[in-house]
Amino acid sequence: MARFRRRTCVILLLFILFICSIMMALKTLRPERAGFGDPFGIGLLPDFQQQTKYFKNKFSLQKEAKEDSFTHAKNARSPIMNDKMPTGRVDEELPSPNYNFHVFYYSWFGTPQFDGKYIHWNHPLLTHWDPKIASGYPQGRHTPPEDIGSSFYPELGPYSSRDPTVIDAHMRQIRSASIGVLALSWYPPNMADENGEPADVLVPTILDIADKYKLKITFHIEPYKDRDDRNMYTNIKYIIDKYGSHPAFYRHKVSTGRTLPMFYVYDSYITIPEIWANLLTISGSQSIRNTPYDSLFIALLVEEKHKHEVYRSGFDGIYTYFATNGFSYGSSHHNWPSLKAFCDTKNLMFIPSVGPGYIDTSIRPWNNHNTRNRVNGKYYETAFSAALLVRPEIISITSFNEWHEGTQIEKAIPKKNGKTAYLDYQPHKPNIYLELTRKWSEEYSKEKEQWLT
Repeated sequence: MARFRRRTCVILLLFILFICSIMMALKTLRPERAGFGDPFGIGLLPDFQQQTKYFKNKFSLQKEAKEDSFTHAKNARSPIMNDKMPTGRVDEELPSPNYNFHVFYYSWFGTPQFDGKYIHWNHPLLTHWDPKIASGYPQGRHTPPEDIGSSFYPELGPYSSRDPTVIDAHMRQIRSASIGVLALSWYPPNMADENGEPADVLVPTILDIADKYKLKITFHIEPYKDRDDRNMYTNIKYIIDKYGSHPAFYRHKVSTGRTLPMFYVYDSYITIPEIWANLLTISGSQSIRNTPYDSLFIALLVEEKHKHEVYRSGFDGIYTYFATNGFSYGSSHHNWPSLKAFCDTKNLMFIPSVGPGYIDTSIRPWNNHNTRNRVNGKYYETAFSAALLVRPEIISITSFNEWHEGTQIEKAIPKKNGKTAYLDYQPHKPNIYLELTRKWSEEYSKEKEQWLT
């Protein structure tokens, strides 16, 4: 009996070894395309595939960036589309773009690999104008990549706006949110903000990749040095002549049936109405009206008095920009009904600006009183609800990627820098604000159908 048991145990052990050898052999036959630890069925998720492909490219780029970290700016790569960049329209299913949803977009970021140095991620800490207050706050400049000029940390890491892979990832995110139009921050050629570098050279690449996702580009004219009626005419002509024939160039259909370019004009109030009237009224000395460059010009409204100045100046509408409810007259939600009523009586467009929150203490450490907590998305949804109440033709969103002021809806991730932790979107996913934007885009479309019936 004992001999029989030993023989049975030996046979069982041999059988187990045989099964194990078969399993090991099968494991070596896994497809070459399967990455280490790939779970079954992951190929059925195109969004995951895109992210995986992107992060592989990003890892490679970061490795190159470390090797080139001391490269001088003159060796920076050009923003020209490379051979690896996918071409043609995107065929996969994404929500339809809503061309009545405009998002403010910034292309002023740079990294050593693409630009020879960090740009904007290393933003300085701005000093308060009152020396007594300023003395109580730190000074200096941020030191990327771990320490950046933002209270949040982007999922893509500190990126370059020149990187076509980054632009593609941005356009995919924007399209996934059902946004249709980017209002691109713009300075004339060879000009930039005080912490940036000229970026007009990036516009062709941005247009090309936007078109791939059926998105449109309008221009957010920044307050460049000595901006007035004469050089505004020159710059509008430049933009339309150079970019106006591109299929991604945005034009808005007005009640008369005409389709016109649209320009947001930031800090328009710093120029007196008489100067704007030279450009924007039919009788003006530099009038752009009834010329091939006639367009819709949208002024920024901050104070209540600005609405009368906007009308006298000859603007076609107003927007409110700031994502801080209560910060200014224009950004206060409870003032939107009266602003919309005023615009209706003057035949002006009213474009309220909604945002997910606001925090700029990473660059203005003394400005904590203007912080607006995101409340896990509730602040954003409250703003959308207030905007829909006034039935606007267009809703603008502040912003896709103004990281310094914490108004971004771009994907952000948890991140720690020493003892300091960046803010994040938890308990939600990095794309929560894109999903909320899509939700409200769909709600807007449904409600607009009712407005028109």
